[in-house]
Amino acid sequence: MQEERRKKLVDGPILSALIFLAVPIVLTNILQTAYQLIDAFWVGRLGGEAVAVMAVVFPVSFLAIALGMGFSIAASTLVAQYAGAGKKEEVTHTASQSMFIAIIMGLLFGAIGYGASPVILKLMGVPAEIYDVALSVIRVTFFTTPFSFIFMTYQSLMRGVGDTMKPLYVVGTTVLLNAILDPFFIFGWGPVPEMGVVGATIATFITQGIAAVVGLAILFRGSNGVQIVPREFSIDATFMKRLLWLGAPTSAEQVFRSLGYVVMTVLVVAYGTVEVAAYGVGANVMMVVLIPALGLSLAVSALVGQNIGAGKPQRAREAVRVGARVSFVALALAGVVAYVAAKPIVGFFIDNESVEVVARAVTFVRITAISFSFIGLEMVYLGAFRAAGSPGIALWLTFIAQWLIQLPLAFVLSRYTSLGVEGIWWAGPISQFFILIVTMIWYGYGKWQKTSLTEEEQLAEEVAEEILIEEGVRKV
Repeated sequence: MQEERRKKLVDGPILSALIFLAVPIVLTNILQTAYQLIDAFWVGRLGGEAVAVMAVVFPVSFLAIALGMGFSIAASTLVAQYAGAGKKEEVTHTASQSMFIAIIMGLLFGAIGYGASPVILKLMGVPAEIYDVALSVIRVTFFTTPFSFIFMTYQSLMRGVGDTMKPLYVVGTTVLLNAILDPFFIFGWGPVPEMGVVGATIATFITQGIAAVVGLAILFRGSNGVQIVPREFSIDATFMKRLLWLGAPTSAEQVFRSLGYVVMTVLVVAYGTVEVAAYGVGANVMMVVLIPALGLSLAVSALVGQNIGAGKPQRAREAVRVGARVSFVALALAGVVAYVAAKPIVGFFIDNESVEVVARAVTFVRITAISFSFIGLEMVYLGAFRAAGSPGIALWLTFIAQWLIQLPLAFVLSRYTSLGVEGIWWAGPISQFFILIVTMIWYGYGKWQKTSLTEEEQLAEEVAEEILIEEGVRKV
């Protein structure tokens, strides 16, 4: 089954291979996003302040996840290239070490985040009327971090070997359970006491824990082309060096993104609870419409990694070209729909009685919808850079886009022009257009596709081939 899957990815028609990978990934991302959407729907029934709490907590929780995201993406890159090259021992070693590191990091970041929660909220300038509830929510969220790290790594490993269906089944089941638990914990149905916004976070904690346990069980069984083994669960300094080389730039990229969201939230907080709530609603809409772009980016990344590992760089480049076209069209259509149907879409996330919040959120959605197609293209190119073992490119492009263009522009437009808070919204599309041009130029240069993590000379020069030899994974 695994060999058949490999041949499909490295020899079969590119569009069908891309669809084979992308459709389950997109559906899985939709279901994962459903966690937030279901929470947002029920929390929206509690009013504007409850929505504002979730808007404040989201960028902080995303920051915690971002710290581990890079290493899971690095694991996926290594597994994809080794699977493409048919090197099963390296796949097992990479998977086991990556999961061990994910567990340690999840526990560490969860503990640090829990302890630092009051300081984080005070630094963000969270309004007094929502501070206590926000503190409770963010602490439960940090409790969930280890489970999130485990399941994120499970998904990445499965994606690396081209199996995107099993994560879909796991997520689908846990999302359904979350939908059932949410109203019980939020409104206190039956024997469960009413917990409000905190209840939504507790429901997610329970279901994420179940997903993590199931993911570990599947990987321990090892019947899907990738396996983790207990004897590999130990500190491996040489592998850590390797994973750090690949994962640190991607983690830094995601941290820059999440810190950017935090800074954006701080800028919005200055305009009051209504604007914070509107920003939270708009962010939820953005999360939904960008799911296809993220799915295609991850599918392109897996396909590029497999083909570079198989020694087919031109086929990898063709996969990027096809993925970029599909992503551009899909996100352009999503942008049109979001612009035209902004009000009913916003109405899903907030009670229509919150008239002012709805009006402000509609404005935010319509402004940002302009940039959806730009984002779709950029995400595909960044996925290609990471899959080819060039995560530093994606890091610098993200840094330039957010920290040198978007955030300074948001500050200037909101504080020194008549746009006010809308200047923050407009900074997104403007910066996205300029960084897309830079990304396409960099991609066209073509050096990124020459990186192969499975070629022995490359390993010796860049990630140290002797790492595997010293550990006895590969024979001299």
